[in-house]
Amino acid sequence: MNVGSTCHHAVVTIAAQDDLVTAARVMREKHVGYLVVTEPGKREGTQRVVGVLTDRDIVVAVVAREVDPRSLTVGDAMTAKPFTAGESEPVEVALRHMRELGIRRAPVVGHEGELKGVLSLDDVLEALAVQLNNIAAVIRNEQRTERSARP
Repeated sequence: MNVGSTCHHAVVTIAAQDDLVTAARVMREKHVGYLVVTEPGKREGTQRVVGVLTDRDIVVAVVAREVDPRSLTVGDAMTAKPFTAGESEPVEVALRHMRELGIRRAPVVGHEGELKGVLSLDDVLEALAVQLNNIAAVIRNEQRTERSARP
């Protein structure tokens, strides 16, 4: 199982120069708590990851410090140069890095560093559930075959 086949490809992005109120509004409208901060990539139509912004980042940067959110940009509160997972790497490798870093989501990038998706623990759990269901079906079918072959 590789990262590219497991990740979520519909990614909500924002630019580092956008203000935090805009970021919070996007999170609310899209029902997400995680934005990938991007800039134009090397090739036209691609995006390069420069950071990530979570709803918790906004709370820590604004609410906890009692700062006017309009005075800060996404770049002020984001995690710059975040861990990214390569789309062709095994999920197990990405999960090991995510565990070491204590993160639940990671941007997924292609061979040229272009944004391809986001890998979340939810995506991995969903993929594992499908695999476990397939394993259980194999066992059930094997038992049926055995019962019908040897009444």
